[in-house]
Amino acid sequence: MLALLLARAGSLVTMTELIDLLWEESAPLSASNVVHRQIGALRRLLEPGLPTRETGRYLIRQMSGYQLHVDEDSLDLLRFRRLCARARAATDPGTTLDLLLDGLRLWRGRVAAGLEPVSRSHPAFTAIEAEHAVAVREAADAADHSGRAGDVLAALRDAAARHPLDEALQSRLLVTLAADGRQAEAVDLYHRVRRRMADELGIDPGEEMRDAYDRVVRRTEPRTPAGKPVSPLPAPAQLPPDLPFFAGRVGSLAEAYRVAGAAGPDGAGVLALDGMPGVGKTTLAVHIAHALAPRYPDGQLYVELRGFDGQGPAMSTAEALRGLLGSLGVPQDTIPAELHAQAGLFRSTVAGRRLLIVLDNCRDTEQVRHLLPGTPGCLVIVTSRSRLTGLMAGAGAHPMPVGLPTLEEAREGFVRRLGPARVTAAGQVVDEIIESCGRLPLACAVVCARAASRPDTPLDLIADELRQARGSLDGFAGDDPNTDLRAVFSWSYQALSPDTARLFRLLPAHPGKDVSIAGAAALAGVPARVGRQLVGELNRAHLVAEHRPGRYQTHDLLRAYATELLDDAGAGERAAGEDRCLRFYRSTAAAAHEVLSTHGQRHEVPGPGPDVTPLVFTDRVAAMSWLEAEAQVLIDLVEFAGRTGRHATAWQVAAGMQHYFERSGRSLDWAATARVALAAATVGGDLAGQARMHRSLAGAYYFQCEFDAATRHLERSRSLLTQLGLAAELSRVEFNLAMVLRGQGLHEEALAALEAPLAQAVATGDRKQLADATVEQAANHAALVSSAPTEAAASGDVSSPKHPTSPGHPTSPGHAASPGHAASPGHAASPGHAASPGHAASPGHAASPGHAASVGHRELALRLAGEALAVFQELGDQLGAGECWDVIGKVHRAAGDHDAAVEAWRTAAACFREASAGPQTAEALTALGDALTAAGDDAGAARAWDEALSLISYAQAATAHTLRRRLRPA
Repeated sequence: MLALLLARAGSLVTMTELIDLLWEESAPLSASNVVHRQIGALRRLLEPGLPTRETGRYLIRQMSGYQLHVDEDSLDLLRFRRLCARARAATDPGTTLDLLLDGLRLWRGRVAAGLEPVSRSHPAFTAIEAEHAVAVREAADAADHSGRAGDVLAALRDAAARHPLDEALQSRLLVTLAADGRQAEAVDLYHRVRRRMADELGIDPGEEMRDAYDRVVRRTEPRTPAGKPVSPLPAPAQLPPDLPFFAGRVGSLAEAYRVAGAAGPDGAGVLALDGMPGVGKTTLAVHIAHALAPRYPDGQLYVELRGFDGQGPAMSTAEALRGLLGSLGVPQDTIPAELHAQAGLFRSTVAGRRLLIVLDNCRDTEQVRHLLPGTPGCLVIVTSRSRLTGLMAGAGAHPMPVGLPTLEEAREGFVRRLGPARVTAAGQVVDEIIESCGRLPLACAVVCARAASRPDTPLDLIADELRQARGSLDGFAGDDPNTDLRAVFSWSYQALSPDTARLFRLLPAHPGKDVSIAGAAALAGVPARVGRQLVGELNRAHLVAEHRPGRYQTHDLLRAYATELLDDAGAGERAAGEDRCLRFYRSTAAAAHEVLSTHGQRHEVPGPGPDVTPLVFTDRVAAMSWLEAEAQVLIDLVEFAGRTGRHATAWQVAAGMQHYFERSGRSLDWAATARVALAAATVGGDLAGQARMHRSLAGAYYFQCEFDAATRHLERSRSLLTQLGLAAELSRVEFNLAMVLRGQGLHEEALAALEAPLAQAVATGDRKQLADATVEQAANHAALVSSAPTEAAASGDVSSPKHPTSPGHPTSPGHAASPGHAASPGHAASPGHAASPGHAASPGHAASPGHAASVGHRELALRLAGEALAVFQELGDQLGAGECWDVIGKVHRAAGDHDAAVEAWRTAAACFREASAGPQTAEALTALGDALTAAGDDAGAARAWDEALSLISYAQAATAHTLRRRLRPA
């Protein structure tokens, strides 16, 4: 990762590029989290001592990736480029050579050496290698002109060895060897290169290599540009007119000028512009070409390749070559019929010329592969709706994705077309029009043209027309197929394979705003492997965009087009796609719920069916990562299922999200989703669904400390479960009611209420419920320790009470973790140790008021917590173990034993972290910081609070504010 960031020399490296660099095959769901952790490690490597989660000065997070801030003093690559630029600007060959040699001395072997094979294949590294080769060639030419062959020979030998089939380098090495008095070695080099080319490529050396050999053996001067064929025609100037209203695209223009400048007079450059239909690729390419045209005095060529065109088939490569050769003065009757011969003639004709070639509307890499010059000096700009990865890999093309303009850029386009007075008078209406156009340049141009043709029509009326047509393309229809959005989109749609076209038109049947590959596969009813291929084709065609790693979304206007296609396909296709989606997410959410549960607890749902393959999770991290990525989709799906009459699916999906909501702290989203699901179950007359959603709502309200509301929903759930005769779930509700009593501070009442769930657990042999109820007892006894409130208040403890089992869950969330993880060396490793009465009461507390009662509650809390801990560790329930250690920490803190409290809360935080329970981990770390402060370790406390703050979100805002004040006091 560091190598790629350095290779980009301060430019942005997107998250997608970093993930692709680390995983050759499909990346895991946790890929972005891995990248963030690696970035954190790099930051601390660059700036030792940098606090955790601090950005630092060098490695900066941007919206879509990371950027390394470097300058010439800290990066040889930038200094090398600066020296090369000064060399190219110099007029004296000796000065040019000195500057180039200074730059070449900065090199220490290959780019990214030691990172093979990626260093030999990644475009960022191969592009820098190409820069090195160009600089060596320029140095060899300068040495030839200044009679200093010996000065460049070492660099030339090294570069030629690294690029054995680069004829430009080999020919210069041959000439330089001869100039340095090594004619025999030069002749031997020629024959070795010729044999290698014959063996590996099946071809003979080209004109440049043969010319160098002739110069050596015959001692002749090199051919001059005057010796090239003279065209009978004037220099071609075929560029279409530049758009008079061109606006914005400042970043793209700067990038194009940089690439063209880096290529230099002896370099070859290929710019590959790609983007969705109507995004303005051709307009940008033509504008760039006009701006750069003066640098290419031998002319500008333009070919419309008809790659995506409803007027006829795509142009063949042979047809394009004939047109290009004719434009360069080659008589048509002399052009060979065979494609490779045509391509060879084209490369020979452009050799030595400085041409700018625009290849517009390319279908794929194969269409343009033979249209690229074979020698330096030219710039080729290719535009396509498809991502031309083959062109980037095979020809070193520089990718330039063309995205949507910003709102400000789009507004500037309106000003230039309609005049500042009309746009200013319309105010915010123009912004609304732009958003209705989805900021798509073609749509904006259509609306601007309509407004320009109706100068007396207020823009708010046009905005109203677009508002009424929202969700369709009626507002962008026209007579010209080149500007009618339906026609323009249809050309990309028609180019898709049949299965991919079907997936595209099914996308509106997906309830979410974006979709994963697995979700898309379920939507289409195909295996995940096939789904990946279909999404890949849509992505390359820019009919979907990967806006986050592994998440794909469709532009609003493209979605409107897909909706029209789906409507034409009939209601049956839409309904089938929706049904597959619902079954996939319901089953996968249930699978995630099961992994996040402990002791094999299941959330029973109907099977997915043979045409849907739900995901399988091997650990809690994968389950939580999937739920986090799909959270908004699942929330939308619950609402969609309820709205469309799939009432059981609505509450079943909501039930599958409960562990996620609790462990992520999203109690507000939890409550909103459970209310929607409860309404669906009520409309559907599903009593079991109502009972579970009432209990789910109670859990959400409990975590918001709205205890009266929690109690009302639990009592309603108890009534329904009694009616249904579901004894096991009824027992959990009774347990949850006891939890609410503890939350209200009614500890004696809570202990009494726990007697029934404890008896039920003993009678049924439910060890999980027994452990839950036992640690709940321990928590109540810990709260009854008389000194705890005073000491906690004195220290400013901001940690909120822990909740071992949320009322909304049938059992407490937990994971199968390594038994004994909670008990690390130096900690209260066994329940017996945790319950040791001598450990509980430290000297100095025996004489406190209410000492006997306090010690009784303290010892009982420790004993019960120890008993529960032993069961949780046996079950692999890290969440439950964390609750036990939390109780132990509170008891030791109340007794004034701060060292023991520190160890207990440190272990509690480790358990919660192992259970992927962010809010609970943050609370344990907050309490740990309080205990460290009491123990005199202010620096350790600050570290614990800082880590807690990084984990706090959603409902934890109040704690976050308090922690920020502690970490950054006024």
